[in-house]
Amino acid sequence: MQTLPRCLALAAALLGCNGVVGDRPTSPGANTATARAGNEHPSAVLPTFAPAGPVLATLTTTQYRNAVSDLLGSGLPDVALEPDTNPYLFTAIGAARSTAAERTVRAWETAAHRLTEAAFAVPERRVALVGCTPTAPDAPCVRAYFERFLRRAWRRPATVEELDRFVALSRRLGARDAWTGVRYATAAALQSPSFLYRVELGAPLAGKPGRRRYTAYEMASRLAFTLWNSVPDDALLDAAARGALDRDDTLRTEARRLLRNPRARSAVRAFFVQYLGLGALDGLARDPTLYPEVTPALAASMREEVERLVEDVVFTHDGDFRAVFSSTSTFLDARLAGLYGLAIPPGAEGFTRIDLPLDSGRGSLLTTAAILAVTAHPNATSPTARGRYIRERLLCERVPDPPMNVPLNLEAGDSGVRPTLRDRLERHRRDPACAGCHSRTDPVGLGFEDFDAIGRRRTMESGRPVDARGDLDGVTFVGARALGEILARDPRVAACVVRQVYRFATARLETDAEAGVLADLEERFAARNYRFLELLVELVASEGFRTVADEGR
Repeated sequence: MQTLPRCLALAAALLGCNGVVGDRPTSPGANTATARAGNEHPSAVLPTFAPAGPVLATLTTTQYRNAVSDLLGSGLPDVALEPDTNPYLFTAIGAARSTAAERTVRAWETAAHRLTEAAFAVPERRVALVGCTPTAPDAPCVRAYFERFLRRAWRRPATVEELDRFVALSRRLGARDAWTGVRYATAAALQSPSFLYRVELGAPLAGKPGRRRYTAYEMASRLAFTLWNSVPDDALLDAAARGALDRDDTLRTEARRLLRNPRARSAVRAFFVQYLGLGALDGLARDPTLYPEVTPALAASMREEVERLVEDVVFTHDGDFRAVFSSTSTFLDARLAGLYGLAIPPGAEGFTRIDLPLDSGRGSLLTTAAILAVTAHPNATSPTARGRYIRERLLCERVPDPPMNVPLNLEAGDSGVRPTLRDRLERHRRDPACAGCHSRTDPVGLGFEDFDAIGRRRTMESGRPVDARGDLDGVTFVGARALGEILARDPRVAACVVRQVYRFATARLETDAEAGVLADLEERFAARNYRFLELLVELVASEGFRTVADEGR
């Protein structure tokens, strides 16, 4: 990485930052929380369990925007940040694998100044933020402000030396105007690695060589970013200060409190958007001659339907998560109702709940236009892509990519009869190079053939009646609705959800030594009637979420 921008370099020098952004700093908060033995989650006694090593993740763009809104207030300008990557589906994993290039650091610098300039521009707003009208840039109330602000922004109390440096920075930059000094010092705080990175390294765990327990403040950070996608509130940091986050009972209590907050709905939506691949709808492209009705607004409605369906099951009813695969109702607006050939109640505006008629062929997540569209080609359906989606996203199986030399032309010869896609795929599977993978994906995906590439119901293809027969590991079905009912009862689906949410929360792939933790979470998920919120509570209390490997420290 090249030289840091001027303001960040100045802040780093004054704040005692060692090295460049991306270095591994000492675990913060280790002197304010004690990692305790004797309070292990049951999974810790499983002989196969060993914690994974630490990750050092930057904030994702969503976490960054949520954090600055919580810290500085709402109504801030949109800022340009480097786009996230999502290896293994999740941006959190991408954030743990990325490095901060110079353009990334410059984007953080520009964002910090734009955001603080807006937050301090209105007199009433800046007084409410700082808590006073400073008579000097190093007035006592300024120090008190930074003590409060850094505690939330950095997810742990600042040391006396750090506070001294911020007051000195405020004094140096605010020689002519106290507000200028406070604003620039606040911008520096938002460029600190302590804000931009989730520094969670743990403290030695007594009686457990090679294992560290995340400190109370680190656990506050982990809970907040997992359940809110933002920084902890004061109540959670106060719980950390009391040592309450070291105990299973209060850890679960705090998790449930966070899940009752509206922020949790946004965070859970973010998980399902990534898990289900709904981000592909943002740039949905379809052949305009075949699908002229496809617009960005329609794609946005597709995404909203799925988010509302999941939120209804998870939050409104706090019910069995598997109901998303067997639900006979959904949420539609006028755009989607038109695509589905359904009517919405007269006078209804925006999205409204609709009971799906049996003859509509719809019911479950799998028959939503969103899922059907993200698993299709721009000009045609793709049973292979749809089958692969079921295998990989919902059953957590690995389907290899096709070999480089596999022919992709599925057109039939001169038979005089235009073949259906089912016919062409059957010929494709006769190729030994293709059969291994296509025999796993195509029989499943062919059950979706009564829906076209934008999720519209169809009864004919190539002048012949649609054949929507499918097969999942020997279980036959007709239509995606029937497949949804099968998946609702398939134990692999619940196990896959556990695995995916574990990856989302830990910002990494699970290790073989964590198999016991995942098995325990699956059992707890089932015991709590597959309620997704309870899965999150049990996940944050698990040893896989609370401990980390020492790795020679």
